[in-house]
Amino acid sequence: MKYSILEFFRGAECLIQTAQDARCTEQGSRYKEQGDRYAAHSSRCKASGARCMALCVLSLLLLSSGISAQTIVEKIVPTKASGEGVVYYLPRTSFIINAEVTKISVKAGVYYKYAERYLGIKNVATEDRVYYELGAVTLENKGVPDVDNKYRIEFRQKTVAPFVYLTADGLLCAINEEYVPETKAAAVRQEQKSVTGSPSSVYTEDLLMAGSVARQAEIAAKQIYHLRDSRTDILTGDADNLPPDGEAMKIVISKLEEQEKELTKLFVGSETREKSYFDVSIIPEDELDREVLFRFSSKLGILDDNDLGGEPVYINVKSVERAPELDAKEAEKKAKAMAKGVIYNVPGKALVEIIYNNKALFKKEMPFVQFGTREVLAPVILEDKKEPVKVVFYPETGAIKQISK
Repeated sequence: MKYSILEFFRGAECLIQTAQDARCTEQGSRYKEQGDRYAAHSSRCKASGARCMALCVLSLLLLSSGISAQTIVEKIVPTKASGEGVVYYLPRTSFIINAEVTKISVKAGVYYKYAERYLGIKNVATEDRVYYELGAVTLENKGVPDVDNKYRIEFRQKTVAPFVYLTADGLLCAINEEYVPETKAAAVRQEQKSVTGSPSSVYTEDLLMAGSVARQAEIAAKQIYHLRDSRTDILTGDADNLPPDGEAMKIVISKLEEQEKELTKLFVGSETREKSYFDVSIIPEDELDREVLFRFSSKLGILDDNDLGGEPVYINVKSVERAPELDAKEAEKKAKAMAKGVIYNVPGKALVEIIYNNKALFKKEMPFVQFGTREVLAPVILEDKKEPVKVVFYPETGAIKQISK
């Protein structure tokens, strides 16, 4: 029996719609139950002893291009009301770990039993299921104010036009120098969801007369082969009615491929992928060895660190460069020297590693304030009337970036 392309479009769309209609109610209730369980896991948080940890779900709907992340700073000019000085904090290192998780919902095709017989395809989905995959894990080194290291910059009358830039939470950025925060391209953290399309309902005589599922599968397979033949005829120029131009040919070929893809799903099944992002923050006071950040399960996704339903994701923090210990005499001498002036950090270095199932998801050396020490800039450098010293700092570590006149 010969069919036109239009008739096969209609037959394909009808067959797909018939197979999908019976599943809508069951699919909706199942996704709601899974969504409720997933939300329950993402709402927990915990704080423990020497570290601070928070687990939260970030579902950020952004544009398809990157956005800019910029530190907010404020220029402060000391006045008599403020005692001719400015109070600031030195930071300590915190880590913000971001994990990408993909939820994959697999739906078996209604004709999966006939996939090998009619299409020669093996290993197709035979039942509906949901599972999760752990994707990229990133780490941000972020400075947070250390309340135990609060200082005051005093400007005397000899100082020429003194001013200071601080972040919104009081971290030191610059003295006597205009400060422009570095603009970092923030990773696009868009919750992505790919959903199978639903073709319109158009019925054909063959489909309506099919008396069994096996017969429907046979008709669907014939339509798939006919669509392939039609595409080949158009590409080789053997079709009776060729598209009038190249653009029309692209449209027709695209439509044929779309119909074939949707019909094939009735045999091999389909899947929906949803990406979400989870943040964990931690402030290590010293080295860490296999500290559990969170747990991950292929059945449940991200879990709290104390939930044994998943495998642990560890963080290791090892000292690479640490400031030497001072004896009592040296410590007293340094304390006197730091009584006046601008105190700043000299960070140490740490090797940070995140491990899951004995595989390193992240490994990098980075500045680490808790392994470092503090030094002082003598106040005399701020008293040059002709050429005031300009100092720029790294606000995330409190270290000096640049000194100039």
